[in-house]
Amino acid sequence: MIGVGLIGGSLARALRAAGAVDEVVGCGRGRPNLEQAVELGVIDRFSHDIAEAVQDADVVFLSVPLGAMAGAFAALRDHLPAHALITDGGSAKGSVVHDCREQAPELLARYIPGHPIAGTEHNGVSASFAELYQDRRVILTPLSENAPESVALVRQMWEACGAEVTEMSVEHHDEVLAATSHLPHMLAFGLVDMLARLKENDEIFRYAAGGFRDFTRIASSNPVMWRDICIANREALGPMLNAFAGEMNLLAERIHRGDGEALLEIFERAKAARDRFTDGMK
Repeated sequence: MIGVGLIGGSLARALRAAGAVDEVVGCGRGRPNLEQAVELGVIDRFSHDIAEAVQDADVVFLSVPLGAMAGAFAALRDHLPAHALITDGGSAKGSVVHDCREQAPELLARYIPGHPIAGTEHNGVSASFAELYQDRRVILTPLSENAPESVALVRQMWEACGAEVTEMSVEHHDEVLAATSHLPHMLAFGLVDMLARLKENDEIFRYAAGGFRDFTRIASSNPVMWRDICIANREALGPMLNAFAGEMNLLAERIHRGDGEALLEIFERAKAARDRFTDGMK
């Protein structure tokens, strides 16, 4: 586990609960977090050095910020056992594949990109729990270089955690996630930042109701991680933000005109779409 936080820690807990692993080795920079991971039974031992941590690995899971992926691949390049596979939990896949291709092209055949669609706004190994991936989707974006049996092993790993595994292309993944995950986070961050800069911000937050708390919960997510996601997936996220800005301008115009019929049409269409979505959720 290169990076033992919420995502990596929860994967380790889930695999332990399923009896699917013998030993889990953690790697990271923060010693207190790694020591806590040992105390909690998430990992068996740890190292601050990637080369040392992976020397006996069967599978390496990269759970570091997207901006740190290139360095992780460079550190793995000459130290990964010949049989070992690599996968990851990065929220944007194109940038991570690019980093592998640039830093360690010889590892592309053994790197199976993945992304668990799960998480919370909390960070660190103390926030991890074994049930995080139960009945949640995990997307794999296999590369042409990957052997079918390698993809099958990574699929088996996630299914052991209770996840539903699907596959799609790298490009399609980044477009879908820009719309369904990255854009909502940008809206939450942007709204909270805008309100915090208002003169009356104390009063605004004091009287915020449950809807505001629900919508802005994800603005408590890791800022470094989301900065990296924005940069890594900017080609898909940028147009999505522009499209949403246009929608908001249109909405503002209709409100300004007092066009109740147009507003009702938008709201009813949105409600129907949302209701269909929630009815289909597990």
